[in-house]
Amino acid sequence: IEARYRVTGDEPFLAGHFPGNPVFPGVIQLEALAQAGAIAVLADERYAEKLPLFGGVEKVRFRRLVQSGDEMVLSVTLERLSARGGWGQGKATVDGKVCCEARLFFALGPAPG
Repeated sequence: IEARYRVTGDEPFLAGHFPGNPVFPGVIQLEALAQAGAIAVLADERYAEKLPLFGGVEKVRFRRLVQSGDEMVLSVTLERLSARGGWGQGKATVDGKVCCEARLFFALGPAPG
């Protein structure tokens, strides 16, 4: 799956990270990848009635800064998925250059309601 996020500079978490030189926090980059991964899970009709939960992350690498005005392209490829969970590879790029990559783990719970 591929998703996009444009950093406006108005995000509240940029105010203190870092004053005078706002940098999009790495943990928020990971959250964006995890959300894109959840969309990828739900796009598979076998799991459309499940609740994808973030299960963990490994092999995280931050390769470049993401700043105001940048558009991140978030891509997640699911590599293994079963009724209980799975994992995939996530990558965030800006202008074709990798800024963050990680292996993302998902758990699958029952759908709410």
